[in-house]
Amino acid sequence: MTSPIPEAVTGLPPVLPQRCTLLVLGSLPGRASLAAQRYYAHPRNQFWRLMEAATGESLQALDYPERLAQLRGCGIGLWDVIASARRESSLDADIRAAVANPLANLVDRLPDLRAIACNGALSAATAQRLLGGRDLPIVALPSSSPAYTLSFADKAQAWRALAAFVERPPGRGDAIAV
Repeated sequence: MTSPIPEAVTGLPPVLPQRCTLLVLGSLPGRASLAAQRYYAHPRNQFWRLMEAATGESLQALDYPERLAQLRGCGIGLWDVIASARRESSLDADIRAAVANPLANLVDRLPDLRAIACNGALSAATAQRLLGGRDLPIVALPSSSPAYTLSFADKAQAWRALAAFVERPPGRGDAIAV
């Protein structure tokens, strides 16, 4: 007996600041995120904690719209490499019949973009295939998913490399000596 083919799921729209210096790409939102219509909504996903390590901004205690506002204030955009796919679970390994997002079109419209960060192996491989060859760093990061069992400390160490591409909101960061 064969399993029924799962219905296609469609990802979320991009979240972009006016001046995007860092674009963080996931693969495709999982069930919890799609149900909530929010990036990284699963309570065990470590994305918001990892972004705190990268930005130095408090994010976890904020409501979702405030989290997005903080990221935008740091010049950080969010999207996924996959626009839609068939998937039985939230695991990347279950993704079938994937349709890529038009990343090249987006990247070409972001004149201030300094780097692309990829949350997990599938995101990194897809971004490299779609965007490789540009004079733009593609930073492969360990997945924020709870299914990826690397310790949080090791994940955070890797994600801190993004700090070099984060814009500091006005009034934050180093003081200017007068």
